[in-house]
Amino acid sequence: MSEQVTAGDIAAAFLERCGVEHAFGVISIHNMPILDAIARRNKIRFIPARSEGGAVNMADASARVRGGLGVAISSTGTAAGNACGAVVEAITAGTPLLHLTGQIESEHLDRNKGFIHEAPDQVGMLGAAGKGAFRVWSPDTMLGTLREAVRLAFTPPMGPVSVEIPIDVQRGLTAMPLSVDPLPVLTPQPDQASIEALADALVDKKRVMLWLGGGARHATDPVARLANLGFGVVTSVQGRGVLPGDDQQSLGAFNLQPAAEEFYSTCDAMLVVGSRLRSNETLTYKLKLPDPLYQIDADPRAEGRAYPVDMFICGDAAISLEHLADRLKGRFTPDKGFTRDIQGAREGAEAGMRKALGPYNEVVDAVLDAVPRDFVWVRDITLSNTIWGNRLPPLDGPRDGVHALGGGIGQGLPMGIGAALGVQAEGRKTLILAGDGGFAVTLGELATAKQENADIAILLMNDGGYGVIKNIADAHYGGRRAYVDILGPDWGVLCDSLGIPHWRVDTAGDISGVLKRAFEVDGPALIEVDMSSIGEFAQAFAGPPVKTAPDEK
Repeated sequence: MSEQVTAGDIAAAFLERCGVEHAFGVISIHNMPILDAIARRNKIRFIPARSEGGAVNMADASARVRGGLGVAISSTGTAAGNACGAVVEAITAGTPLLHLTGQIESEHLDRNKGFIHEAPDQVGMLGAAGKGAFRVWSPDTMLGTLREAVRLAFTPPMGPVSVEIPIDVQRGLTAMPLSVDPLPVLTPQPDQASIEALADALVDKKRVMLWLGGGARHATDPVARLANLGFGVVTSVQGRGVLPGDDQQSLGAFNLQPAAEEFYSTCDAMLVVGSRLRSNETLTYKLKLPDPLYQIDADPRAEGRAYPVDMFICGDAAISLEHLADRLKGRFTPDKGFTRDIQGAREGAEAGMRKALGPYNEVVDAVLDAVPRDFVWVRDITLSNTIWGNRLPPLDGPRDGVHALGGGIGQGLPMGIGAALGVQAEGRKTLILAGDGGFAVTLGELATAKQENADIAILLMNDGGYGVIKNIADAHYGGRRAYVDILGPDWGVLCDSLGIPHWRVDTAGDISGVLKRAFEVDGPALIEVDMSSIGEFAQAFAGPPVKTAPDEK
């Protein structure tokens, strides 16, 4: 007779076969059978976060830097609701993530009896926030449901999938299946005739740009081949590092600056790969891109969604670009001055950005000087990231950068913890850039960082509130700065209470040395930058850039 185990054991065994090394969550009465199984089997490290949203952020970032499945575990009802904001971030980023949540006893489900931890239509709530949601109805259907959830999470366009499991199902007994392997995921194959047509359309072009998004992060090899053929590369913020940011063919993520737009006007084609051309990176879809414009995406619904395109190919980015490079090898000859012009545009775009920094140029230079080449760069939504952190320092690899893609503040700290735990066994350091306002949103996770010895250095830009909202109030609300000044803790005292090293810096020139000291710490360290002492940015950032008077074709 087959061994009888709990459905919680099946869940734990399945996660192990999915290659999961870390799971993040908050233990509660309605998820204990799963967490008990994880603890007994002792093959997955469980990270007890201080909030369900923080746990999902950690799982999201861990998956982004490692390239595998992120796993978060929450309880039911309010706890599942707490996870939803971070689930929205994960779907915005296209992160394959499995969110397991408990549920009340099956006999009381969907009866609106006011059962403790019950939420009306929890599956509907979670499905609306993410890519999908399922309920496990019995111990015998645990494995099949989890398999389908993970298959869906990895099927392009990738995203988070939630599974709710009633507590009686979790602890119910069933036979251990002979195999608990995940299902294969079908990779969208491009039509070869379409690839041939695209190659024919590009073969006589001389100044071709690739615009790479997060959907091309696994396409480093064919992108390098095309760059070697003479293609230029510009990326979205999510696509940074697909080609190393300081490669001679790379414009980096300087994708919407005036110098970049002027450069685009000299190009004779652009191929967009795995990018949604999001509003905040295209001047709300008014950035002038090269003509003709071609598109490759694994999602057939992406065709022409943001910009009309001359040709669309549905297919995996890496496979499609590999075939394209094969067909252009020995046939494509770029303009001899194209590489020089790419670098000129990059230098012009960076110079324009630095004009806005004023005294914070020294902060940028300090970071450039201090960070090791293989560091992981995690950023919250804060003025400093929006103005410069999304573009500098250059990143070597596509999984070296993590940021709050959906624009929600406060996610930088838990993301930094998840990223660090994913890479620190390799000896890599993680640097978090955050503002004091956003940092306060998930402040409790600082204790998680200490307890788990997350190898993070935090660069906390302290301006005493919501800096970007102050600028928006000045620009659009007559200078009425309502509700933007918030009380924060004494960061030194807070860090001391947790045994976390803390430095307060009021001179930009001191940051490089302090950063280097922070990187020597085994575990978390916090550097507080007193922005009031350093001064104002030369140009106030008051929201995503837009074109107020777009040129007409």
